[in-house]
Amino acid sequence: MDHDLKERLLFPSRAPASAANGPHRRVMPAAGGGGGGGVAIDVHGLKRRGGGRRSWVRVDAATGASEAVEVAKPALMRRLDLPARDLRLLDPLFVYPSAILGRERAVVCNLERIRCIITADEALVLRDPDVAGGLAAAEAVRRYVDELQRRLLDRADDLPFEFIALEVALEAACSFLDAEAVELEAEAYPLLDDLTKKICTLDLERARRLKSKLVALTRRVQKVRDEIEQLMDDDGDMAEMYLTEKKRMEASLLDEQALQGIGNNGFGPSLSAPVSPVSSRSAFRRLEKELSFSRSRHDSFKSADSSQYSIEELEMLLEAYFVVIDYTLSKLTSLKEYIDDTEDFINIQLDNVRNQLIQFELLLTTATFVVAIFGVVSGVFGMNFEVPLFQVAHAFEWTLVITGLCGATIFCCFIWYFKKRRFFPL
Repeated sequence: MDHDLKERLLFPSRAPASAANGPHRRVMPAAGGGGGGGVAIDVHGLKRRGGGRRSWVRVDAATGASEAVEVAKPALMRRLDLPARDLRLLDPLFVYPSAILGRERAVVCNLERIRCIITADEALVLRDPDVAGGLAAAEAVRRYVDELQRRLLDRADDLPFEFIALEVALEAACSFLDAEAVELEAEAYPLLDDLTKKICTLDLERARRLKSKLVALTRRVQKVRDEIEQLMDDDGDMAEMYLTEKKRMEASLLDEQALQGIGNNGFGPSLSAPVSPVSSRSAFRRLEKELSFSRSRHDSFKSADSSQYSIEELEMLLEAYFVVIDYTLSKLTSLKEYIDDTEDFINIQLDNVRNQLIQFELLLTTATFVVAIFGVVSGVFGMNFEVPLFQVAHAFEWTLVITGLCGATIFCCFIWYFKKRRFFPL
């Protein structure tokens, strides 16, 4: 019995198919066994989901045609020479902030609902149904693909494909964040104005939720702004994102290597001789190393003016969206300041009400003390023993008058003392 329970915990794939409804499944204890049920984590299922095939939308750079493809994570790593940590940014099983990474053969973008890999020849946009947002994320992917196709068809300048795809992603992210900021403003300002007129518990709770949403949205906008600013501040990162230029350089270097191989008749391989697959693979790896080593040398032979123009071209593109996202951040900052001012006003009002309650409580305590004096007098006259004062005519009335005057005098003395000590406003 214990052995069966151990097998179900260690090997969840052997559980019935009806129980496998997600990465976690409930494991019931064996009959007659002690203890409650446990939760077994489907590690094998998570591994299959993390390293399995993902659904992507591929947009061709030359024709603008789009198609749905399914590519596995290891295949993408080998094809684009990307490390696993870069693809982890796009994995819907994880929650990562916005990021723009320039790599040797691709640009990895995680901008809000747009998760894509951009190369010089194509753009792969993730459209996995597990992406947070559901239908809204699928609609964002569809709009991104449509806008990218439209710009490729109407392209009038020589802007490289990777910059067009990056610009569409930045525009989608900035538009989405700005729309959320406008929606938050439309909900927050009327609510805060109502709170300044009348403090309500329900409105205070709504304001608290709005402030939490504002803090989260500000953090997301700030992250996108920091990513753009970091790219603009580093010329090396911007130069790394010129995938079309690097592809052209690699093609020219391959031509040079081929010409050098043809010229070295005594040492180069024979064109008619068969080539071993192992040797060709090792030669390709060696060529890759030579390309990465000679790229820095090749940069020195390029025109300085054209290189500077290219970097400035990307920098101007990033600067335009930096202004947009900075304006959104300034709106959120202004809204946060307005919320802070409203909170200060509400706290002042609450402090005033609290002080008034304390003053009223102090007055009641003082009045209670004065009234207690009458209780003492009543208790004395209610005693069952003879006192000569009881035989005097109108003695009880005079006693009440004198007691009232003494109580009023004591009450006035307390009020004077409280004002002197600034317990009460003057």
